[in-house]
This record gives sequence, structure tokens and C-alpha cells, in this order.
Amino acid sequence: MNSVQLHSILDNDFYKFTMQHAVIKLFPKAKVRYAFINRGKHQFPAHFADLLRKAVDAMVDLKLSITEKKFLADNCPYLDPTYLDFLQGYQYDPTEVTIEQYESELKVTIEGYWYRTILWEVPLMALISELFYMSQNLIRIDDKEVIRITKSKIESYKSLSLVILEFGTRRRHSYNVQKLVSETLNNFGEANFLGTSNVHLAMLQNKKPSGTHAHEWFMYHASEYGFKVANAMSLENWTNVYQGDLGIALTDTYTTEIFFEQFNKKFSKLFDGVRQDSGDPIAFAVKTIEHYQKMGIDPKSKIIVFSDALNLDKVKVIADFCRGKIKMSFGIGTNFSNDVGLPAMNMVIKLTETKAENNSWEGVVKLSDEKNKHTGTAKMIALAKQVLRIDI
Repeated sequence: MNSVQLHSILDNDFYKFTMQHAVIKLFPKAKVRYAFINRGKHQFPAHFADLLRKAVDAMVDLKLSITEKKFLADNCPYLDPTYLDFLQGYQYDPTEVTIEQYESELKVTIEGYWYRTILWEVPLMALISELFYMSQNLIRIDDKEVIRITKSKIESYKSLSLVILEFGTRRRHSYNVQKLVSETLNNFGEANFLGTSNVHLAMLQNKKPSGTHAHEWFMYHASEYGFKVANAMSLENWTNVYQGDLGIALTDTYTTEIFFEQFNKKFSKLFDGVRQDSGDPIAFAVKTIEHYQKMGIDPKSKIIVFSDALNLDKVKVIADFCRGKIKMSFGIGTNFSNDVGLPAMNMVIKLTETKAENNSWEGVVKLSDEKNKHTGTAKMIALAKQVLRIDI
């Protein structure tokens, strides 16, 4: 059986590096724990944990090259030279990752300093996904068919005059499929393909990587400062670090309703737009447009980045509604990187606990706009709902 390994330390989503940069600045002593959540109830074959362990242990050899460092310096000037020096010396520590298997059930946890462990989530999921298909000898469609399907999709998006991003690293079928898809999008997408969130693939395409921050940024701030001010403190700290760069705000860590209550005129003007990642996209667009109008801001000057389980049909519906009302782009993940004739995996790795300096471990929660996407213990979820006065 062939092994699976990563090809670059930059084979990761861009927002992991932007958040790592901010964490080093603001929370260098914070510790965190993450856990693998098997939403799809996938059954893992015998000895899968051993295969994953081998792949994880091999990540210790990944290093930032001089060429990769120059790419980041040239394309991401808001990343401090000191951070790029840090990343050049960074080394994955496989002891931060615990992997266990009980019959067909896989358990993966991560623990350590946040500034270090933040890079594990995406490549771990990519490895789990690729190993899952490989370990069962599941046969995908051939490369020519992958190219044909991807070309057809991007040509459809072009005909709709839409801007598309590729967000598929975490649940990709394999590195080779994502690379092929990304190359095809770049070859045939022209100005309609803005790029990829995968920094390694962005470098291969000579495009700027795409992304800002993720739910864990807001989840940590809730544990540090409290649920009521989590959104405001997250946005304030983000703007303090990036001074207006990386200006797409994620809205649904504690429901979009609560987010917009704290997305005041300062933030609404400073951030270029918002990202929708759960719930009804049309209802979200309505809320967003109404929010900007309430702030005295022309919605057509702002953008929504839609990123929740998108496919062509869903994008068409969203685009028909938003056109002429607000700018839009679409971050498409699994439908690009794992549309190969096999069922796509449904899994996440989420922040579960945090430990601020001189504090004890504390559970964290995420209250998505979709009830079945909530994460955290029942007790902490109930507490968050009570404090925020929400009922979903």
C-alpha cells in the first residue's frame, strides 16, 4: 500500500497562517485542544490509525523553503518579517497529535500552544480524507474526467459572470486531485477564478492566496473575554493586527444575528465584507444588505463571500438574488476537490478547549446558523445560548 504525505508546509489554508501570525502577536502563551468530529459516521478500516500516524510523523520533515518564504513576502506584505523568520524555523511536532482507533471508530486530538498547533487542522483532515479512499482501494474517475468536469463547472460560472475561489483542501479526495482541479480552474477560469485558499497551490499558480480568519478565532475570544463581547473583541484584535487588510469577517460563530449586533459602523466600514458559512444564504444576504443600509453604507460597495457547501445550482440561486444588490464571490470546497465519483467525507476538526495564561482549561462552543453544526458540550452550549439570549 502506498503512503500518503504532504508536499509542502504551505499545503494548508491561508487563514491558518494569518491567524497564526496574529496569535503569536497577541496570545503567545495560550494553549488549546482540538478534536476530530466524524459527522458522516464513516467507518475506518483496520489499522487506519497506523497509516495516519505514519503520515503525521512524516510532517516533521516539512520546512519552509527560501522560495516559499519569498512568495509570502512578495504577496502578503502584512505578514511581519519576524513571522516569516519564525515560519522558516517552524517544525511540526507530531507529539501534539494523539491518534487512536477503536474498531472502525477513529479518535484524533491535538493539544499544545495555540501558535503552534493552529497549523494541524487542515493538513490532518486532508490526510484523513486521502488515506480513507486509498486504504479501501476506492477507485475514482480518471484525470481526464476530473479535468472535463472542472472545466465544465468553471465555464458555467464564467457564463454567469461570477467570481469563484477554490476552498477544497480539508476534504479533498487527494492532493493530486486538488492540484489538477486548481490547475484546470486557473487554465480556463481567466478573471472569474480569483484563486485558492491553499497557499502551496496558490504559489504554483503565482496567485495571491485567499482567506482571512476562521471560527476558532472567535471561539478563543469568547473564552478569553466572554460570549457577549466575543465578536467585537475578535474584530478589534483583527483590525489591530492587520490595519484594514484581510477584510472579510466571518459571521456565524455565535449566529449571524448576534454578529450584526456588534458589527458597528466602524467595523462595517473598515471590513470589505462578510463570509456566509451556514444557514440560509438568501436570508443571510437579506440581513447583510439591511445591516449595511441601516449603517448608511451602500451595500453595493461591500461583498459577501459565500462558502457553505456550494454547488452550481445553489450558486445560481444565490447569484440571481444578490445581483445588483451587493457584490458576491463564492468559495467552493468539496464540490471542486472531491467530485470524483465517490461519496465525499463529512468531517471537521474543531477547537474544543482553551487555556489562557494563568487560567484553567475551559470548553468552547460554536453556535452556527444551523443547529446541527453546533459544537461544544451540551452544558457550554446551553450557557452560551443563555448569555446571548438566543434560541436555535
